[in-house]
Amino acid sequence: MGGLFWRSALRGLRCGPRAPGPSLLVRHSSGLPPSALKRGPSWTRERTLVAVKPDGVQRRLVGDVIQRFERRGFTLVGMKMLQAPESVLAEHYQDLRRKPFYPALIRYMSSGPVVAMVWEGYNVVRASRAMIGHTDSAEAAPGTIRGDFSVHISRNVIHASDSVEGAQREIQLWFQSSELVSWADGAQHSSIHPA
Repeated sequence: MGGLFWRSALRGLRCGPRAPGPSLLVRHSSGLPPSALKRGPSWTRERTLVAVKPDGVQRRLVGDVIQRFERRGFTLVGMKMLQAPESVLAEHYQDLRRKPFYPALIRYMSSGPVVAMVWEGYNVVRASRAMIGHTDSAEAAPGTIRGDFSVHISRNVIHASDSVEGAQREIQLWFQSSELVSWADGAQHSSIHPA
């Protein structure tokens, strides 16, 4: 019996730890099984901005948000807690300037700290939008962050970039490049690439 244990342990040392298969870490939006996917353009790594808004920070939901993104297989490459300057908020919400709720939105977003994060992964922009749910909490599906935690459309807990281009703009607005970690290609993502 002892010999079996040592042979197994020795094999583990020679072969390295067994990582979970890609289907456990990444949901493939193509609908194809992971074995049918090849590394290529559809596996381009993206980054997105996710921000826990003042109501989410006040309600201590930051850990729940981080946990959901980590369990989904995404990599946190930047995070900071800050009182968002009005100039950053004005640029971030520039497309909403003419909306009647804009002044209330800026007051709300500057009413307390925000936890801004940059997440990296495959199709992270689209996946994060699905994870957070509809802007209006009344329409957000159960299981989404807003569906589970949001109490009102004006207190909807979280923001996530809505496009790759928007994510690039927002990340540059909220973070300096020196505040973001660049994981080595093989080190962090080796267990989620398809075979």
